Amino acid sequence: MEVGKRSAMEQYTTKSGKPLKMKVKFVDDEKDVVKASDALPLPLYITNAVFFALFFSVVYFLLTSWREKIRTNTPLHIINLSEIVAILAFVASFIYLLGFFGIDFVQSLILQPSNDIWAADDDEEEIILKEDARKVPCGQALDFSITKMAPIASPEPAPKVAPKVFEEKAMIETPPPTEEDEGIIKAVVAGTIPSYSLETKLGDCKRAASIRREALQRVTGKSLEGLPLEGFDYESILGQCCEMPVGYITIPVGIAGPLMLNGREFSVPMATTEGCLVASTNRGCKAINLSGGASSVLLKDGMTRAPVVRFNSAKRAAELKFFMEDPENYETISMVFNKSSRFGRLQTVKCAVAGKNLYMRFTCSTGDAMGMNMVSKGVQNVLDFLQNDFPDMDVIGISGNYCSDKKPAAVNWIEGRGKSVVCEAVIKGDIVTKVLKTNVAALVELNMLKNLTGSAIAGALGGFNAHASNIVSAVYLATGQDPAQNIESSHCITMMEAINDGKDLHVSVTMPSIEVGTVGGGTQLASQSACLNLLGVKGANREAPGTNARQLASVVAGSVLAGELSLMSAIAAGQLVKSHMKYNRSNKDVTTVTSA
Repeated sequence: MEVGKRSAMEQYTTKSGKPLKMKVKFVDDEKDVVKASDALPLPLYITNAVFFALFFSVVYFLLTSWREKIRTNTPLHIINLSEIVAILAFVASFIYLLGFFGIDFVQSLILQPSNDIWAADDDEEEIILKEDARKVPCGQALDFSITKMAPIASPEPAPKVAPKVFEEKAMIETPPPTEEDEGIIKAVVAGTIPSYSLETKLGDCKRAASIRREALQRVTGKSLEGLPLEGFDYESILGQCCEMPVGYITIPVGIAGPLMLNGREFSVPMATTEGCLVASTNRGCKAINLSGGASSVLLKDGMTRAPVVRFNSAKRAAELKFFMEDPENYETISMVFNKSSRFGRLQTVKCAVAGKNLYMRFTCSTGDAMGMNMVSKGVQNVLDFLQNDFPDMDVIGISGNYCSDKKPAAVNWIEGRGKSVVCEAVIKGDIVTKVLKTNVAALVELNMLKNLTGSAIAGALGGFNAHASNIVSAVYLATGQDPAQNIESSHCITMMEAINDGKDLHVSVTMPSIEVGTVGGGTQLASQSACLNLLGVKGANREAPGTNARQLASVVAGSVLAGELSLMSAIAAGQLVKSHMKYNRSNKDVTTVTSA
């Protein structure tokens, strides 16, 4: 079934199996154009044959007639009735054939967009592709093919629908609330039943979301049509992902890759609404793969939490600092901290004094979890323990921003937080020329002036890159990470250097604070879990705890490397504006869109 035409036979059902009432208007993506041939009583192929025969017949007749006039020296402008009819028939048949075939042919040559914005315009790229010895060819920007596919069973034939041109847009009418639900909705609107307590009172998360949604629409007078409600497991988010839900948001997920990283191939899921992002990252993956792949090294792995405590004097604050940093006390503090979890293990404690206040930055390993809750529990255990020896200690907050979470901070850029990863690749000179459409010298110069010098002039904090946060955010959304931690996770410095006498390019990204996990939070939702499974890092690694989360961090760094490489090449080659104007601008006829 075509994407632009939705079948009138689709039905939506409730859990009880009863179909929902539907009001359906169909959409035709071909701009509601009705061809003149549709009104003809004859089949289209017969009509075409008639006009073909008419066209060539009149052409033959006119040529024969004009040849006879030339032979007899008769002026060509003197025509008889039969010639007039022939000329009219020629014009009519020519217009029909031009309209039927000519316009589509011209559009196919001029207006049809390329399947790959980054595709080569010459045959030389095919030679490079043949050099890739992998069984599955690497991706090419917007599309990539797999050499072998499992046979797909033929779907059931769709019911035939009379060919008509329909108006926009498909709408599903939610069934009216039952009498019991109506009473609850009125109570929520009146404020006698708190909206946040619906799940507890009803014991049905889906029903609670539906009632809350209807109450919200009545209170605000605003419609939530367009925000999906059906098709989501609201039980899965209860108590851990989102409170007081009224629906869910859909974000398209694209695949970049495969990315060759540390000898393995990864198809990287990216959830984004920005055009060109997946395509550009995919081109970077292609260049990396054709050059032999990338490699990454995990430099550090430790989540942080930094409480702030206050004393009556700066001297007492300094005494606790010395106590915490004394190696003789570390074993005791570590034992107290580690009681909170079988995966959380204290690594270091770094203290900073500000007058009477002391900030203690705890760093610990957290297995395959991102680890914020884990480290917080350990910190609370230590604070309770310290209260015995420092009874005058006033705990101001479990987090004093010396951590530092969800904020740009130099401490994360310097000390690291989460996973610290460096990823590198050597891109061959001919790959730079033929796939990235630029040259090594131009990339090195642009990186120095843009990512390094330009960022320094701007006073950037960890932002010595082209667009690392673009890739980090897209992968985070797809895999269920905390999107707010994109702030520190996108700290990245991109380095480019000409090697092998300037023929090849060495490119690297160093990211000191990638904060990811493969268990807990949004990772257990169905869609995000599927994306983690695609990467082979779903859930906890029982044989070697923490391996999956570290692998995910390496994939994030490798994807950033690909994204940096492609965007910098696009800028160096002058392709950036052209590509975004082509793929990041909608060509839909917005004048036909109606609002509810």
